[in-house]
This record gives sequence, structure tokens and C-alpha cells, in this order.
Amino acid sequence: MTMQQLLAQTNTAFCFVVKLNGEKVAAFTECTLPVIDWEIEEVKEGGLNTSIHQLPGRRKAARFTLKNGVSRGELVAWCIKVMTERFERKTLTVELLDAHLKPVAVWEMRDAYPIKWTGPQLRSDASAVAIQTIEFACGEMTAETLT
Repeated sequence: MTMQQLLAQTNTAFCFVVKLNGEKVAAFTECTLPVIDWEIEEVKEGGLNTSIHQLPGRRKAARFTLKNGVSRGELVAWCIKVMTERFERKTLTVELLDAHLKPVAVWEMRDAYPIKWTGPQLRSDASAVAIQTIEFACGEMTAETLT
């Protein structure tokens, strides 16, 4: 089943499409983008007792989260493989879709790898999504707004 067919069978709430190395592999209803921040090194200067110099240190690891998703299987297979067998970083692209399923914004996370996967709570009287939450760590991030 193609990603387009998968999106057509679900509702329009799945407005975040995920590409794994350029191929559409999943759709999610919620995406928390990375917080990128820096460590601050405080330096006390002798003879200057009224202030402390704050110098930029290293960039902290960025993390992002995808929630309530459906997948063709490649994304989940890669996550399980990374968590159980072999560590492998990949490029993940998240596209925000409009009501006509056209991308309006794109975020690319390079050197991403899964650090936490939560499956749904399955019940026979409810329809659950295939992926509840996946959290990733990533290296560089780029963002683009499409017009």
C-alpha cells in the first residue's frame, strides 16, 4: 500500500507525513519539534565580583517526538532494529500537510535515531493507531516554509 492510499483511508487529522531517507513511510497527528539549546559556561573573573561571564558551550542533543501514527512498517522496523540489533542514523523529514494533502512546511532532521518507542494500548472495543509515540534524537535540523 502506498502512503497516498494509506492517507486516503485515514482521516485528515494525520497531517504530518514522515519520510525516511526520502521515502514516505508514516503519518502522524502530532509532532513536537526539537528544542535546540546550548550549554552555558559561567566564568568568574578575578577582581570582578559584580558579574559572571556567560560563554556558549556545547549544543545540547536535540529531540523530537511523533505521536498517534500509522505506518507502512519501514519506520517501526528501523526503530526496532536500532533498539535491538544495530545502531543506524538516518535522515527523517517531517512534512506538514494542508487540507488538500499538499506540503506547506518541511523539517529535515539529519543523523536521527529512535530513543523511545511506545506502542498503543490495544483494546478489542476501540480502534487504536499503530504507533502511539516515537521519540528521536537528531543532529542538524533545517526548516522550510513552502508557498
